[in-house]
Amino acid sequence: MATETVAKPRTSVRVGVQKFGTFLSGMIMPNIGAFIAWGLITALFIEKGWIPVPVLGGFGTDAEGVKNLGLVDPMVKYLLPLLIAYTGGKMVHGVRGGVVGAIGTMGVIVGAGIPMFIGAMIMGPLGGWTMKKLDALWDGKIRPGFEMLVNNFSAGIWGALLALLGLFAISPVVKVFTDSATAVIQFLINNSLLPLTSIFIEPAKVLFLNNAINHGVMTPLGIQQSLEEGKSILFLLEANPGPGLGILLAYMFFGRGAARASAPGAAIIHFFGGIHEIYFPYVLMKPILILAAIGGGMAGIATLTITNAGLVAPAAPGSIIAVLAQTARDSYLGVILAVIIATAVSFLIASVILRASKNKGEDDLSAATSRMEAMKGKKSSVSSALVGDRAGEPAGSQPGTVLTRPVQNIVFACDAGMGSSAMGASVLRNKIKAAGFPDVKVTNSAIANLNDNYDVVVTHQDLTERAQPRTSSAVHYSVDNFMNSPKYEEIVELVRSSNSTTPAASAQPAAAAAATHGAHAAEPAPAVDGQAAGGKGVLLRESVVLNGTATDRDAAIDEAGKLLLDRGAVDVSYVHAMHEREESVSTYMGSFLAIPHGTNDAKEHINHSAVSIIRYPEGIDWGGKQVKFVVGVAGVNNEHLHILSSIAKIFTNKAQVAQLEEATTVDEVLELFRKVNA
Repeated sequence: MATETVAKPRTSVRVGVQKFGTFLSGMIMPNIGAFIAWGLITALFIEKGWIPVPVLGGFGTDAEGVKNLGLVDPMVKYLLPLLIAYTGGKMVHGVRGGVVGAIGTMGVIVGAGIPMFIGAMIMGPLGGWTMKKLDALWDGKIRPGFEMLVNNFSAGIWGALLALLGLFAISPVVKVFTDSATAVIQFLINNSLLPLTSIFIEPAKVLFLNNAINHGVMTPLGIQQSLEEGKSILFLLEANPGPGLGILLAYMFFGRGAARASAPGAAIIHFFGGIHEIYFPYVLMKPILILAAIGGGMAGIATLTITNAGLVAPAAPGSIIAVLAQTARDSYLGVILAVIIATAVSFLIASVILRASKNKGEDDLSAATSRMEAMKGKKSSVSSALVGDRAGEPAGSQPGTVLTRPVQNIVFACDAGMGSSAMGASVLRNKIKAAGFPDVKVTNSAIANLNDNYDVVVTHQDLTERAQPRTSSAVHYSVDNFMNSPKYEEIVELVRSSNSTTPAASAQPAAAAAATHGAHAAEPAPAVDGQAAGGKGVLLRESVVLNGTATDRDAAIDEAGKLLLDRGAVDVSYVHAMHEREESVSTYMGSFLAIPHGTNDAKEHINHSAVSIIRYPEGIDWGGKQVKFVVGVAGVNNEHLHILSSIAKIFTNKAQVAQLEEATTVDEVLELFRKVNA
């Protein structure tokens, strides 16, 4: 199977800045709705707004002479920074990291007295990262029943310390940086030098470095300027759709072939949809066209400077609709002129370049789109408008994603993330290791905990639609069972072709660790007939039954659940959740094996990790499949994963399955697992 990939090691400075910018963007973009809400309230209700309302805009006094607080100031000083901090902390260490990051940010906010967006971008991830490190210190060492106490107090104590750190140490530093950056911007404006920023901004956009500039610096400084002056030019330095529109118009008139044919549709997506990356391939086809983008950007910024125009809040995405919606009341003429003039200048320069060129883009659009996706590190959401939907897509995968990077992180996802997915991950992990790629990380996760940092996502065919929106940049594979799906060979071949020029040893551990956040790591310490972290064995003699009495699926689930109940591992609600899980997606794994377990929401009904094994020599019907072995699973943290890995190893080996079928004592079953673990 041939798969188009770009397998060069991606370790350049550009890639590092890209990743940093993507992380910054990841904190801002989920909260753009809040920025828009604040922008609309500001534009409408402040003293210079369309509908001045003192109690909403925060000006004037009430009947008792007390200054109106309004919505504008509290939202920009508290709501927006805390949302950013929470999002940043959550990206690093889930909800727990988000909460601690937000607590720490409160100290920065109070210490500075100004909108602390940069402070939030520091404290949010810092809080999440430090909390993650602290949690690792006592992971698996807390006595059962004390987890909530330790978790809550550790987060509270550390959050309080971070708030003090933010108040006395971080806020003064960030305030100095903010004041200095503001002074630099003001110097550029006062000396009519601001248009020169296009020399850096426009090439950065095409190289996907714009997020580090736009969301890391321009948005925080723009918010500060908007709060003081009611608008900011900084919001439109990068978001102006004019430069890109001019280039696309030039291709409409003077291009040829596929470039000319696709330019009108691309122009609509760019100008009205606000997806600027759609014009990047047109520049990459003829890199000298970056001069047109720079010229248009400079002309637009010069127009904004002359007319003293600006936006009240960020325009994201960079659609003309979003730009006009966030335009200050006194700036419509200047903003519209800036877009028109930027378009005209970009169009004129691009037209001259295209007319003077022998190659006007007849046949290079597909290659340029591939180069763009290689630089971005994933498939562009709009590339299908240029070159179609399925070019270069791995066979057997779900439509919509092209892999443009080596495979480093694969995740198996199921509803709860502790049974089916754990075993599937173990099977594929062994296959990929055998293929010579031991550093490719194969983990498992609940769908609710997925993020978009994985290269390949494997799900049961009934769960794929739930997983795809959370991992849109990954290649998706749907399987009907997790034990012996033929899709595994396709995934191994994808790894082999994608990583063929990238040695396995070059995989980046830090990136892999970040991508597996929220997923279960591979294979913790063994717990076969031994002790788990809580002092209770995961698989004990009394949990193995060689001759089950159930005659159908539901009765077998009850029988497996009763063994867990008898050990005090779960309560009866968990057994009910095992049936609920089976109704939504079958836990049949293949090779005569089923592993019923509860839903993700039922984890609170687990007292400690345990596994039960029941053999049905005559077999029972499991949704149309014959099952001879039923493994009931209840897992806290990762304590049960090693035994599931052992089960996976056994059931992918026909000889060992035969040994299980022929076993006459429980000791033979336990001994088989010990041999596999060894």
